Amino acid sequence: MRDTRESRLLLVLLIAIAFALITVDIRAGEESPVDGARQAAAAVFGPVEKGVATAVDPVANAIGAVRDSGERHSRIAVLERENAALKAKLGSEDQARSRIRELDEMLKRAGAGQYGIKGAEVIAIGAAQGFSWTVTIDAGSKDGIERDMTVINGDGLVGRVATVGPDTATVVLANDPDFTVGTRLEKTGELGFATGQGDRALSVQMLNGKAKISAGDRLVTFGSRGNKPFVPGVPLGEVVKVDPARGDLTRTVWVRPFVGFSRLDIVGVVVMPPREDPRDAVLPPKPQAVPTPTVTVTVTPSPSASAGASAGPADE
Repeated sequence: MRDTRESRLLLVLLIAIAFALITVDIRAGEESPVDGARQAAAAVFGPVEKGVATAVDPVANAIGAVRDSGERHSRIAVLERENAALKAKLGSEDQARSRIRELDEMLKRAGAGQYGIKGAEVIAIGAAQGFSWTVTIDAGSKDGIERDMTVINGDGLVGRVATVGPDTATVVLANDPDFTVGTRLEKTGELGFATGQGDRALSVQMLNGKAKISAGDRLVTFGSRGNKPFVPGVPLGEVVKVDPARGDLTRTVWVRPFVGFSRLDIVGVVVMPPREDPRDAVLPPKPQAVPTPTVTVTVTPSPSASAGASAGPADE
């Protein structure tokens, strides 16, 4: 059919008649004037519809199966969410146990050094206030935190408080290149100054260039006047390398810090210094070396070998 003005008018008229018949059919119900025409159409097209329905039944069954499958998938999704929630709960319990261990170790260190501490959680890490290695803790001036207080954890020296807000504080870490702390060598008491080196070992300048130092020796903080910014006796690290002595007045050693600065979580701010220097009391006992068993093998000649050796010359 050509698209003309008359054809468009005819289409509109047919649509209007169709809507009118539908309206009449709905309002009349069972007494609808088009009921006869509908029955005649059913008689003509019924077999065709039945055949089509028979052919489409597998598809309908498949749709039902897909619908049921969707319900099963929904149930599986619910179960997966429940499993994920359970795993998260177990994970949180593991984290809680880990944090309890951290807190326990920190309290042991604080008790050994007689430090009064305020516990805090590390809530952010990154550059702040111009420092390279810092963390933010969730304790501030409202909790009695002040600038230049020592910060520790269960392993040893974390750093010092640099800036304080009402609810948070910024801690500059001991591995910061601008960080310097006085040190004392375990047992001998040799003094030095440790400087942060980022992710490398701390550099410690020993004041005595002839001091006898070996790998494995441990250092603690020497302490500051008025116990700010550092209280004495906090474990710092273990010597991993000693530069050769060259007759200089000072000597450099390299110290691996006890604290893992990339995994800080629970820390303690020393709000009350010790009454006296704990010296090496905060350091944990060194593990005892296990002696290597010595195996002695004794070789005993067999009787047959001895007889053969003695009979040899007689045969000649």
